[in-house]
Amino acid sequence: MVTLSLAGLAIPALAQTLPPVEHPKTPPGMMPYVAILDPHFVAASEASFLEDDDVVIGVANGNVAKVYPQGDLAQHGSVNDQMPDGPIEVTWCGTCSTGAVFRAEYKGKLLHFDYDSMVGANEVHKDRETGSRWQQSTGEAISGPLKGSHLELYPFVRTTWREWRRRYPNTLVLQPLPGYLELLPVMRTFSRRSRSGEGDAPKGAFGHDDRLRPKEIVAGLRVGTEEKAFPFSQLRIARVVNDRLGGAPVLVIYQPSSDTTTAFEARAKGKVLRFEPANADASSLTDLQTHSSWDAYGLCVAGPLKGTQLKALILEPEFWFAWSEFHPQTKVFLASNK
Repeated sequence: MVTLSLAGLAIPALAQTLPPVEHPKTPPGMMPYVAILDPHFVAASEASFLEDDDVVIGVANGNVAKVYPQGDLAQHGSVNDQMPDGPIEVTWCGTCSTGAVFRAEYKGKLLHFDYDSMVGANEVHKDRETGSRWQQSTGEAISGPLKGSHLELYPFVRTTWREWRRRYPNTLVLQPLPGYLELLPVMRTFSRRSRSGEGDAPKGAFGHDDRLRPKEIVAGLRVGTEEKAFPFSQLRIARVVNDRLGGAPVLVIYQPSSDTTTAFEARAKGKVLRFEPANADASSLTDLQTHSSWDAYGLCVAGPLKGTQLKALILEPEFWFAWSEFHPQTKVFLASNK
């Protein structure tokens, strides 16, 4: 199965300063699978190509919010872009439904990425500066001069266009290129089918952990040296999870209306907190210690802790076969053990 890539960092004369790359063969009816190196954006009001329930990857820093449609990301695999606090690579592996955003630099060196190959049914990207090859699911360099190094995850949220637009009405939206834009309806159909959890892992996958269905969508979380998968099917039951991972109190929030999943360290002003949903969609929560009210993004909006922001943790959404093969020691959350 061919994956697609998106990358977007506007660098003058990039083609003249970086070596050319070979791209995978284009399947019939599809556009070339190449990373975006010069992304262009439109205002939310101009993003008529998106539907409310389209899956998107969103990032925000300061006054800048950007969103990347999954249907476009899946046609490119990697987008090299720039945020106020530095360069980023926005990635999506269509084969394993893995979305992740990384800081596009290592020890201060700017990196630009292209699709390279598949390992374990997960994309591998190669940076143009050193020729190192990076596993998308883990952000680890698996070969080249930087082998063994890890890219730092950049805070992001997998959500729907409706939910991201509600939260960031002034967001910028990645503008699909001609040809790729026309294929968005096809990619939308593929995306909706993949949410069912049905189907087997690709033949190239080397993980065979049968605790969950291979294509069950999970939100993977690593805290310290511990890792845990939170299946969407279980989160739909629990909605709010109070847990411990890596020695830290952890809060995971799932909003059923948009499949938006967020996670935080459940501690404020030195006090460990436990939470419960305050409405059906878990868009509002209450902590049991101070009875303050919180939104699903870790901000206290009313009560003794008003104005407090919980420390965010970065979740990695992907199919179970991918998370389990690259994180073999992972635990699995079950709503029955809540």
